[in-house]
Amino acid sequence: MLNQKDILSTIEMIDQQHLDIRTITMGISLLSCCDPDPKRACEKIYEKITRYAENLVKTGEDIEREFGIPIVNKRISVTPMALVAGASETEDYVPFAMALDRAAHTCGVNFIGGYSALVQKGMTKADERLIRSIPEALARTELVCSSVNVGSTKAGINMDAVALMGRIIKDTAKATEAQDGLGCAKLVVFCNAVEDNPFMAGAFHGVGEAEKVINVGVSGPGVVHHALQAVKGQPFDVVAETVKKTAFRVTRMGQLVAQEASRRLDTPFGIVDLSLAPTPAVGDSVARILEEMGLETCGTHGTTAALALLNDAVKKGGVMASSSVGGLSGAFIPVSEDEGMIAAARQGTLCLDKLEAMTCVCSVGLDMIAVPGDTPAETISAIIADEAAIGMVNCKTTAVRLLPAPGKTVGDTIEMGGLLGSAPVMPVHPESSADFIARGGRIPAPMHSLKN
Repeated sequence: MLNQKDILSTIEMIDQQHLDIRTITMGISLLSCCDPDPKRACEKIYEKITRYAENLVKTGEDIEREFGIPIVNKRISVTPMALVAGASETEDYVPFAMALDRAAHTCGVNFIGGYSALVQKGMTKADERLIRSIPEALARTELVCSSVNVGSTKAGINMDAVALMGRIIKDTAKATEAQDGLGCAKLVVFCNAVEDNPFMAGAFHGVGEAEKVINVGVSGPGVVHHALQAVKGQPFDVVAETVKKTAFRVTRMGQLVAQEASRRLDTPFGIVDLSLAPTPAVGDSVARILEEMGLETCGTHGTTAALALLNDAVKKGGVMASSSVGGLSGAFIPVSEDEGMIAAARQGTLCLDKLEAMTCVCSVGLDMIAVPGDTPAETISAIIADEAAIGMVNCKTTAVRLLPAPGKTVGDTIEMGGLLGSAPVMPVHPESSADFIARGGRIPAPMHSLKN
């Protein structure tokens, strides 16, 4: 039973501590849209998305108004497009991306994800066609997001795909050069990608999912930061317990919104993703949470341990609040989207190597990091390989979303605006990884993958 204190506390969390529902994402299966005629397939895709999601935005706005809970984004995820487009007799997959974009604009959503391929063990012709089309597809669309899964704990790492993705990221940056390489902000490379992730740019609707589903992503870095201010100097046991209790309250709110959206849209409720997703706003930063634990600046020694505690406590608190926790669920560390991370990167305390270490213990991976525009494709591929290895060996999802900034070098800043924020260009190692990437083939799965 809620008492007056609980109600006032929740109001304060929303009003002063940046608590929000980051996204309501409707997942839609497009397998029924497969057609040998690519034009007909695109028509089916547009028709199905607009029919299923026509009330998504209005429903989100109604819930936001009635419950007084901010719902920042309304999004759509679809079946990995390589699986759908592969049935069509065409080598040009860009029209499929444009059909997705047109449907997203009609529905009024913020983004649509699923221009994706799953190539952890090998590439079909459809996979390769889609991947090679990504630069043009992201340059010619506004709301489409793309992802490619290049590795998994069960399959190992597809190094041919890793090598290709380094070139694709460079080509995407060039194709969107007028916007500081903005296309790369809508492209993520995964290891162990999950099928029910509501967050962009990596959302897609997995083949093991229902015909349509509602997934919700909550977020509350500001709430956690505020809660930790009340336990200054106390032992880490107390810190962990405080984060758990806070994550419980945040997740309950997400569960409420998810169930209500599911009922109103007559769509099965999937999961609540309880990831702490920061924004560029002051007071909504994961980095500031770590600093509240006693670090002078995020990135200094102790940062990885602090992040490990935070990630674990968020998950423990969340699973007590909902029986349907999924997606990525933990703490995101996107540099450009977190004002504390931006400050630490500009100061030089937070570097690429430290961020890589932090990804061993948090959700996802190297996210929204700007690197010099002249960074070789092989270096980008090697960064992807390192991150995929962390995910593969540790049985966790990892990802890379790098932004090679055309014409920019270390010390410059790229501006993307909105939730994407701004990013200081960070240095990469100048030593070459070209011969390493040129080997190709597949890095075998680790021994502990044999768990059948």
